[in-house]
Amino acid sequence: MRFYLYYLVLLGFSSVISTYGPHQRAQKTGDILLGGLFPMHFGVTSKDQDLAARPESTECVRYNFRGFRWLQAMIFAIEEINNSSTLLPNITLGYRIFDTCNTVSKALEATLSFVAQNKIDSLNLDEFCNCTDHIPSTIAVVGASGSAVSTAVANLLGLFYIPQISYASSSRLLSNKNQFKSFMRTIPTDEHQATAMADIIDYFQWNWVIAVASDDEYGRPGIEKFEKEMEERDICIHLSELISQYFEEWQIQGLVGRIENSSAKVIVVFASGPDIEPLIKEMVRRNITDRIWLASEAWATTSLIAKPEYLDVVVGTIGFALRAGEIPGFKDFLQEVTPKKSSHNEFVREFWEETFNCYLEDSQRLRDSENGSTSFRPLCTGEEDIMGAETPYLDYTHLRISYNVYVAVHSIAQALQDILTCIPGRGLFSNNSCADIKKIEAWQVLKQLRHLNFSNSMGEKVHFDENADPSGNYTIINWHRSPEDGSVVFEEVGFYNMRAKRGVQLFIDNTKILWNGYNTEVPFSNCSEDCEPGTRKGIIESMPTCCFECTECSEGEYSDHKDASVCTKCPNDSWSNENHTSCFLKEIEFLSWTEPFGIALALCSVLGVFLTAFVMGVFIKFRNTPIVKATNRELSYLLLFSLICCFSSSLIFIGEPQDWTCRLRQPAFGISFVLCISCILVKTNRVLLVFEAKIPTSLHRKWWGLNLQFLLVFLFTFVQVMICVVWLYNAPPASYRNHDIDEIIFITCNEGSMMALGFLIGYTCLLAAICFFFAFKSRKLPENFTEAKFITFSMLIFFIVWISFIPAYFSTYGKFVSAVEVIAILASSFGLLACIFFNKVYIILFKPSRNTIEEVRCSTAAHSFKVAAKATLRHSSASRKRSSSVGGSCASTPSSSISLKTNDNDSPSGQQRIHKPRVSFGSGTVTLSLSFEESRKNSMK
Repeated sequence: MRFYLYYLVLLGFSSVISTYGPHQRAQKTGDILLGGLFPMHFGVTSKDQDLAARPESTECVRYNFRGFRWLQAMIFAIEEINNSSTLLPNITLGYRIFDTCNTVSKALEATLSFVAQNKIDSLNLDEFCNCTDHIPSTIAVVGASGSAVSTAVANLLGLFYIPQISYASSSRLLSNKNQFKSFMRTIPTDEHQATAMADIIDYFQWNWVIAVASDDEYGRPGIEKFEKEMEERDICIHLSELISQYFEEWQIQGLVGRIENSSAKVIVVFASGPDIEPLIKEMVRRNITDRIWLASEAWATTSLIAKPEYLDVVVGTIGFALRAGEIPGFKDFLQEVTPKKSSHNEFVREFWEETFNCYLEDSQRLRDSENGSTSFRPLCTGEEDIMGAETPYLDYTHLRISYNVYVAVHSIAQALQDILTCIPGRGLFSNNSCADIKKIEAWQVLKQLRHLNFSNSMGEKVHFDENADPSGNYTIINWHRSPEDGSVVFEEVGFYNMRAKRGVQLFIDNTKILWNGYNTEVPFSNCSEDCEPGTRKGIIESMPTCCFECTECSEGEYSDHKDASVCTKCPNDSWSNENHTSCFLKEIEFLSWTEPFGIALALCSVLGVFLTAFVMGVFIKFRNTPIVKATNRELSYLLLFSLICCFSSSLIFIGEPQDWTCRLRQPAFGISFVLCISCILVKTNRVLLVFEAKIPTSLHRKWWGLNLQFLLVFLFTFVQVMICVVWLYNAPPASYRNHDIDEIIFITCNEGSMMALGFLIGYTCLLAAICFFFAFKSRKLPENFTEAKFITFSMLIFFIVWISFIPAYFSTYGKFVSAVEVIAILASSFGLLACIFFNKVYIILFKPSRNTIEEVRCSTAAHSFKVAAKATLRHSSASRKRSSSVGGSCASTPSSSISLKTNDNDSPSGQQRIHKPRVSFGSGTVTLSLSFEESRKNSMK
């Protein structure tokens, strides 16, 4: 029963199907029917429907001449196919075309007509009714134009799998085949246009723009994709606004006010002409002419905006236009239109009235004018000369949308041709069957369209990808002012190739672009001024990243181009110039042989070597004199040799450090100084023990012989050698380039281990401290022997120098580290040389009278007397104390006498004379024996 009722409802509906849909239409019968949806008007009147009475259909307003041309392109293509003997022979295509008025409601009203007819045909009611006036099903629809309108239409047509091919809807949302199953198009998707717009902004180096989009399925997805592309390029959008042709006046004024107050000069618009027109009007009223417009394809060539009265605001616009095509014979077809010859096309009458601003006889609008509901216009005959009228309808120089309509119709025809010529067993349907062209259904055409691949009359390949989108390119145009009549001229200035590799898709001829109609210099649309080379962009708190302050590059960094985000650090061997625009090679510095400081230190080192060699020469020449003998001449020779090594080691610190010099200089210095200090220590300690010994025995003389002295020197030095060996094995020093200093590279030695260096210097200082201790105790010995006071002074100098060296070493850098150590080596070496040897050399060379046995003997005897006297006094004091403690009586102490006896017997000629000063006191004598290898002859002098 339900199924029967369903048939009755549809049967009743079929009785009025011939008149269903908008009354104004272009309609022609045929074997196969195509539907068409075109915006013959830009919008509808805005009325408040209070529902006090039956709602009336809204009235379409603002005639669209370009929309009528697009409609004519569909009719022309269908007639061309019907007249073709090769394409769909013996089959006539018909059409039913409706006006969408650029609104969803009107478009759905027309679409319901297509769907209802197809639904009735699917019920197969021929046996129940007289179908002589039957209208065939609509097997495909061409349209609509706007993406918002096409989205609504696609949702409805997709329910019945009626193929829809749009010629102007570019929204990327329509590529979703899960939602829009039967939607196809001959215009590229906005997915590429948004990328192309971002590429243009990046090309002109703008980073501060305004984005305006229509509040529909075309503008919102397009601007969303555009914003994503801008974010990837670090370009900022100052304002992002939505707009609609139905906005209230206060909304438009507020939007224009925000644009006027913005510092961004570039306005990117994703909207159709009707939506953007109110904004342009308000900007014209306010005379805002310093903005650059970047237009999407929906309004880049629209006649609604490209008017002379708007040109002061929009001249210089950069727009994306679809690639133009050629339609042979279409020009003549457009010129032949007349109301009398186009009885099947009801839109011709309104076109004629709008073109010539008149009313035709029997026009509904004429009757409305008589009733006062419309403005008065004169009558026209319908035979006026269309060629004499100024109308966008005849602008066929660049056929873009019209060509897309033409391709859409031919695509449907080619799909029908493939069905017509299908060979059974090679078809696209179940079991490789073919569809019957006489009983063709919409879903079969849709299947065939998805596999379409053909070449049109221009030789271009036509096919649809997996999203039913075509491949194509954009032409980039620039709005110029015509010098003849002041109209808009669309000058082609470049193109965008979607199929090219990223980075080479965009081409623009800058010489053809006129900004604001006359200027050839690219306008500035950045939040901040460009940063010059040598600076970088610095962040401003609470501002977008495109707003920045120019900060000078830090030392050692540079930027060689404008608007550098970061300064590039110079290589390690380079430094930035004064302007921080480039780098230059750093100056390499080390303690050089050629610089004055290095020369002075080298001269001091050489002077020290010569002075030491001179002293050694003097000591060798006067080796048999008492002073030389008294100073232990063998150790003195070794001491002088070690001083030569000390002076020489300082030369290794001068010159460019190499790995081998770095490994040699510290051990050479350390071993040389330890050898020197060891000699002084052994020599001083030996004499001290001899003079302070109460009974010098043969055991003393045996253990303090020359061999033992050299053994001790060797052992002391061997410890330092082992420190150096361990150091060189575990952490060998190496040359090192220090890049930390501005503009200079210091070549220094990396010591490898500062602990090892500390052990080396610390061990040397330890020996020096012990030596200082013995020297201080020996300060009252005869001066002829050890020069104890001068050794004490030399050790004091040594300590002062090396204690000062430690903070100086760690507080200096670069070549001065080596210089500090050289100075310390030279200062301590000169101190040792001067204090220990200069006095003796002076006596030898300039005071020979003091370099005699008698002088030495007297000095020794005097010292012995002082020692004995002190000992006697101490002994006497001790005896008195003991006597006082025993019996309390004062006992006389033995008399003490101190006598000095000298054996002065002559020895035979040529024999050595032996002098034995003898000191006697109390109950015994202490004999101090000193041997001088000097002949009698020399001792008498």
